[in-house]
Amino acid sequence: MNSGASDTLCLALCSATRTASVALLDRGEVVVEHSAVADRHQAESLLPLVDRVLGDGGVTIEALGCIGLSIGPGSFTSLRIGVATVKGLVYGTDVQVVGVSTLQVLAEAAEIDGASLPKTAAIIGMLNAQRGEVYAAAFAGDNAAYAARGSVLPELVYDATELSTRLPTGCVLVGDGVDVVSAAIREKRGDDLSFAPGLGLEPTAGSVGRLAVAEFAERGGADAADLAPRYVRRAEAEVTRTAERFEA
Repeated sequence: MNSGASDTLCLALCSATRTASVALLDRGEVVVEHSAVADRHQAESLLPLVDRVLGDGGVTIEALGCIGLSIGPGSFTSLRIGVATVKGLVYGTDVQVVGVSTLQVLAEAAEIDGASLPKTAAIIGMLNAQRGEVYAAAFAGDNAAYAARGSVLPELVYDATELSTRLPTGCVLVGDGVDVVSAAIREKRGDDLSFAPGLGLEPTAGSVGRLAVAEFAERGGADAADLAPRYVRRAEAEVTRTAERFEA
């Protein structure tokens, strides 16, 4: 690690949706955070946000212990911009990176904001995947470190019919994907689920940073060269070429 670097400092970036955000955290607490809404993607807003946050925090890239980034799912172009930005930021340094799931970020943000959420219920992060589908995954809702409940609802693309048969009883649905599927799920499942679309509506850099700090403390980071977007669903050109809708 570079001389003068601090394991307690984390720069976090979120570029998975049309709202880009960047935060600086110290010991897991947000010191400064800024966001900007981009019309299409984050090419023109992400780096200025990084400069603003670092300037407000009075730190340099070399002083960081790690950089956290939401790596997907999300907008394909915006995810690529996020990954490229982080790789450029750490080039020539020893700063480690931590990639976190955008759906995990939604769930974390929802629990932070939703004091009344059942503390033991599974939280389902949902992001609009268009075409009447959502990206979704289940996470533990007990204020402990989040762990994807892969056997319950792994991180994939779902339609309302699939979700209505797989969602665990008593779970809480959060994120902007809720409105896409809620009507159909209510019709099939009734009231055994909770819908909180306003919670975790936009993934934030603060939540990215909290998750990244926890991961970094437990397992360490990775080299930026290994950082890659997690699209979950292949682009249409890839579907045509491979005849497969989802990434391996």
